[in-house]
Amino acid sequence: MPDDVVVTTAKTEELTPSVREAITALCTAAFDEPDFLNLFTYVPSGGMHFLAYRGRELVSHAMVTARWLQPAGLLILKTAWVDAMGTAPTCQGRGYGSIVMRRLAEYAAGEYAIGGLQTERMGFYARLGWEEWRGPLAGRGNEGLIPTPTQEGVMILRLPGTPVFDLDTLLTIECQTERIW
Repeated sequence: MPDDVVVTTAKTEELTPSVREAITALCTAAFDEPDFLNLFTYVPSGGMHFLAYRGRELVSHAMVTARWLQPAGLLILKTAWVDAMGTAPTCQGRGYGSIVMRRLAEYAAGEYAIGGLQTERMGFYARLGWEEWRGPLAGRGNEGLIPTPTQEGVMILRLPGTPVFDLDTLLTIECQTERIW
């Protein structure tokens, strides 16, 4: 674990323009995805950001927003949904992302019933205790369930308030305007 990093937190509404710019630049570089320039259009408020700094340099970031997962047969669970988790390309593989995700999990344990995310890097999250959802997935919309049979990489993190459930059952999430998962 690197000892040259400091992790801070801030609500979306508290982020200065320069920090917002640093976050979007980091995520754009980490994922080679220009759509991250629109991050604060998609999440104008309501997020909690975890920022890892090495000196003055932002080296890793993750954001949590409230979403609502429902494993089959259970009530809807307030979910710490993780987005925009990235580490600067020159800093990847050094433990910065792991530090951010551990800090995020500590926070989530006090505020949420479960953690959730969607990723192509399942091995990274599995090392940190996240589990791949193996069962069918669907969105909950105004017209009912919207199956998402091609969706992959949905993972959950069991927190102290997480009820017992089977990873092979149906998992649903509320539909958002711009996305299901």
